[in-house]
Amino acid sequence: MRSSVLRALPVLAAVLLAASSSLAQPVDPTAALLQEIIRLDTSNPPGHEGQVDALLASKLRPLGFDVTIVPTPEAGKAHLIARLKGDGSKRPVLLAAHADVVGVEKEKWSVDPFAGVIKDDHVYGRGAIDFKGGMAVFARAVMQLAERKVPLARDVIFIVEADEEAAQYNTSWLARTHWAQMDAEFALNEGGWIIAGDDGKVKYVSIATADKSSVGVIVSAKGTSTHSSMPRPDNAIFALSRALAKLSTFEFPVELTDANRKFLAVLARTSPAPLSGYYQTLLTSTDAKARAEADHAISQDPLMHAIIRTTIAPVMINGGFRSNVIPGSADATVNVRVIPGTDPNAVVKQFQQVIDDPAITVRLANPSANPPTVTPSPENNELYRSLEKQARATFPGAEVTPYLFQAGTDAGAWRNRGVPVYGIYPYPITADELTRMHGNDEKVSVQSLRLGTDMIFNTLVEVAGKK
Repeated sequence: MRSSVLRALPVLAAVLLAASSSLAQPVDPTAALLQEIIRLDTSNPPGHEGQVDALLASKLRPLGFDVTIVPTPEAGKAHLIARLKGDGSKRPVLLAAHADVVGVEKEKWSVDPFAGVIKDDHVYGRGAIDFKGGMAVFARAVMQLAERKVPLARDVIFIVEADEEAAQYNTSWLARTHWAQMDAEFALNEGGWIIAGDDGKVKYVSIATADKSSVGVIVSAKGTSTHSSMPRPDNAIFALSRALAKLSTFEFPVELTDANRKFLAVLARTSPAPLSGYYQTLLTSTDAKARAEADHAISQDPLMHAIIRTTIAPVMINGGFRSNVIPGSADATVNVRVIPGTDPNAVVKQFQQVIDDPAITVRLANPSANPPTVTPSPENNELYRSLEKQARATFPGAEVTPYLFQAGTDAGAWRNRGVPVYGIYPYPITADELTRMHGNDEKVSVQSLRLGTDMIFNTLVEVAGKK
């Protein structure tokens, strides 16, 4: 008995050693950093992005970065500006990532959204895709420049933004007082997608050269305020409901920018039939019926529906204050994401024509906040060409294309001043993972983070490194 136990000890030791080695496997540095960042709850409101600034400052300063933390008038909310010095022979390149995230419905998650859990080779947590994952990739890429002592011709500026999700103290606010510290020849931000199929192979890399803008429209109804036991025909809530029902069946027409024409051409080449044919029809056909059929098929994908037109989304309804009082008014806020160059007043006029009801008024939520006229960032400068080259090298066989980002970003702080900005979520994600952004069980794969870090690091070496 004793001898058999002794003979078994080496086997047991080997098993324990193997288990210990497995448990001790280091986490990928970008994934580990993302875990740390996710564990800092920066749901906005209130944001408290200064937590992330402090964490990253503690990692960047020892590597030789000049770090400035810019407080905002709101306690706990701040921006970080970190600069790794080059020799100044070329103008800086900048990377920007926002630290705030949207809130969560915690009970609908399978894990704690602020625990930074790694499960099934994915980092889970609020912001894993939007945009703490991107922040971790950008941060690790610039940190590697310092760690590997890459000689630089340009300063490399890394900015951690506040209030991208809630606006008031965002980068436009920062630019008014700290522009000299964030001025650059060109910049990287969030935006385009690296889309992978269910087999994990990357189908295409889209680089955003412009963003859609957000316009708020208020649809209002008036009626007679009275006791709920004596309803009248001019009920404001019913009138508002009829107006919204009409808007629900209205679509703005397809409107393709130059970038999106290139994007659809890529999809026409890479998508299976019949979808490839629908993309080609939308690009080239003059047959209204065929185009409508193609639009219907393509728009089954909410992302594609949003890319090719101005979109309408009611987001808030306000009406009534007591259960036994019919209110005298009711209104809805409609979020309209417009194709660049769209006149917001034309949106109001279109709403009025569709609703066609004298009991309804339509107005802009902020008449003075017209979307700026911004020229899309060019595709012929050093940063775009390098990002395109490194995307092809990192994801062999993938198409690379410019793109109109369907949402909004903080890139306007630079684009409005003539600085080209290129948007990318720098990691491959599947269609399923994309649906989780701003949703439940948001996640990004460790492998995607690793590949994204390599792509951005190699881009920076090529763009900022001494030749």
